[in-house]
Amino acid sequence: MHILVLAAKGITAHIAPADLTTRGGLDVVALMILVGWLYRRRPSAPAMPFVLVALNIGLFAAMTTISAGKFPAGVGFGLFGILSLVRLRSAAFTLRDVAYTFVALVVALCTGLPQRDSWLVIALDAVVLVAVLLVDDPRAYEPPTRTVKLTLDRVYDDPSLIAQDVAFRFGRAPLSVVVDEVDYVRETTRVSARYPAGPAEAAADRENEPREQVTAA
Repeated sequence: MHILVLAAKGITAHIAPADLTTRGGLDVVALMILVGWLYRRRPSAPAMPFVLVALNIGLFAAMTTISAGKFPAGVGFGLFGILSLVRLRSAAFTLRDVAYTFVALVVALCTGLPQRDSWLVIALDAVVLVAVLLVDDPRAYEPPTRTVKLTLDRVYDDPSLIAQDVAFRFGRAPLSVVVDEVDYVRETTRVSARYPAGPAEAAADRENEPREQVTAA
């Protein structure tokens, strides 16, 4: 108990309340711009805003504590070792989600180090956010789609007839059709047809729910 009290005193002695408040405010403002505006312009997994905020706030707190106290260098290396274990394993997370995760960590690093000039922290955060604003254009995103897997009860001599048959069975033409497998023994053709997705279907796909499987007889 005494060790914890002494450690807390050692940490708080190196933390200036005004500096901590300034850096925390800058981090929150940058995070609101990144997650609340830039990230929400694009279709994404519903859980990603929480992931970005949790990683940013957690890293900011860790950087503030480590830099304010008398911690050995191994603690810092251990922190980055833990960060290297963070992976977005779900298929609902895209490469753009990984990029936003990296930016959220960079913002936390820039604002988490104490006793830095405020203008330098603001400039670094502004450069990162402006770069995201200029590069990540939401107009370049394709509309959400849903993939339907079908097993057709015939083998097609002409591949162009597959899309026509799928459109006839579903009542509307697909955006694209990809042949997954042709079984000459059973005389079946397995295809993946891509259709425009409604809001509910797009959310289900982003949550990595199983794709619909249809057998057309």
